[in-house]
Amino acid sequence: MIEYKNVYTIYDDNFMALGGIDLAVKDGEFISLVGPSGAGKSTLLRLLTRELSPSDGQIWVDGVNLADLSSSEIPLLRRKIGTIFQDFKLLSNKNSFENVAFAMEVCGASQEEIDCDVPKVLGIVGLTEKMQSFPHQMSGGEKQRLAIARSLIHRPKILLADEPTGNLDMVNSYDVVKLLLKINELGTTVILATHNREVVNAVGRRVINMEKGKIVRDQVEEGKYII
Repeated sequence: MIEYKNVYTIYDDNFMALGGIDLAVKDGEFISLVGPSGAGKSTLLRLLTRELSPSDGQIWVDGVNLADLSSSEIPLLRRKIGTIFQDFKLLSNKNSFENVAFAMEVCGASQEEIDCDVPKVLGIVGLTEKMQSFPHQMSGGEKQRLAIARSLIHRPKILLADEPTGNLDMVNSYDVVKLLLKINELGTTVILATHNREVVNAVGRRVINMEKGKIVRDQVEEGKYII
C-alpha cells in the first residue's frame, strides 16, 4: 500500500508543486496519473523514491513512513521501486545484456546471478534476439523495452513510469502499454504518468487527474476517460 497524506511540496522559488495531496494506492493496482505539464505528476513520483522530500505531510510505503528512513535505508527502498523515463537513460557503450547487468553489478550481484537473471528479464520484454545489440542499433520501442527490463531486474514491488511513451509513435506506445499491463498482472503495482489520452484509454484502469499540484478527479471505474 502507498499512501500520500496531506502532502505539500514547495520549491525554493516558492512554487507550490503539490498542494495537499491525499492518495491511496492498493498493492497490485495500475494507476494512470494524468494532467498537463507542471501539474505535479513527476514531483509525486520523485517523492516516492525519496529523490525529493515533502515540505509537509507524510508518505507511507508498506507501512513505513519514508521520512523515517535513514540515508543507508534509501537504496533498499529504491530497489523495491523500478523507474522508467521518457528518455530511456541507457548506457550507449553497453549492449542490451550489459545495460541490464550493470544495474545488478552496482548492487553487488554475482556473475552467476547476472548470467541467470538478465536473459530471463530480456525474455519478458521480448528482447532475447537483441541481447548483443547496442542502443544505437535499436528502435525507440526496443530502447524503451530495454529500459523496462532494467527497471525489472530487482523484481520491484512498484513500477513508476514517467511519460514512457513520450518519444514513441502509437504502435510502439501500445506495445509499451501491453508490456506494463503484463507486468501489472504479475503482481507489480504500476503508476503511469502521461498526458496521452490514447495511452490512458488503452490501459483502461483507475485514472488520477492532476492540475496545478492538486488532484481534481479520481476515476476508479474502467472505461474511457476525458483528459
